Amino acid sequence: MKSTYSKILVIAVLVFSSLVTKAQYTALDFNKMDCNGTDMHHLFADLDSGKAVLLHFFMPNCGSCPPPARILQNMAMGINDMHPGMVKGYAFPYINSTTCAYAASWVSSNNLSTIYTPMDSGAAGVANYGGFGMPTVVVLGGMDHRVLFVSQAFSSSDTTTIKDSIMGLMSATTGVIELPNNVSSFKVFPNPAVDNLSINVALTEATTASIDISDMAGKQVAVVMKAQSINGQAAIPFNTRALPAGTYTVRLTANNKSVSQKLTVTH
Repeated sequence: MKSTYSKILVIAVLVFSSLVTKAQYTALDFNKMDCNGTDMHHLFADLDSGKAVLLHFFMPNCGSCPPPARILQNMAMGINDMHPGMVKGYAFPYINSTTCAYAASWVSSNNLSTIYTPMDSGAAGVANYGGFGMPTVVVLGGMDHRVLFVSQAFSSSDTTTIKDSIMGLMSATTGVIELPNNVSSFKVFPNPAVDNLSINVALTEATTASIDISDMAGKQVAVVMKAQSINGQAAIPFNTRALPAGTYTVRLTANNKSVSQKLTVTH
């Protein structure tokens, strides 16, 4: 009996490890009818048009699955107030045996239909994004179809990271940056950056500010400036040599409000 249990445990660990190692940094495309039976949806078409896309993989009868979706729906509605229709969401059951009717009912009964469209057959997506814990939350954006954020253990504090990533995407798409009231200018130069970067900030009043850099998965990779008082204009240098070539988000936080810009690093 003990031997059988051990074998089962080993198999479970191997399956989990396989899922994690297969996590991708680019999106898995889909082009199919939703579970409301009303529209065809093409993920890459959404991303190519500049939209940010939330994917929510849920397990039936999972009490912890709806709350993160509601939190992110409220966040997405706020962004859509500024950038109408630019954030979409799709809700997938994590196994293919869950019916389309159940997925549609899950979205409707949890009051998630403002942002989330119910879909079926989410197993391939769960495997692609390395999901195992429920819910698995994924944020996608950009014409390169990149993963901005992924988590199998969502925390409400992740909402700020996700919002900053999406706002950075919106800024790159529209050329319009939503600045906090006390920030009159926020520029990252040169961009793309090879070795050295200057982050130029102009404030309308003395403010305690911080600047950090995150990768496209939402992981903080550098703290440029931490809780430093700035009055007027400042140019903060940063050496990018320690960062692998790729795309990042530079975030300025001033008086508990944040603004982000996309940064490309080349070497």
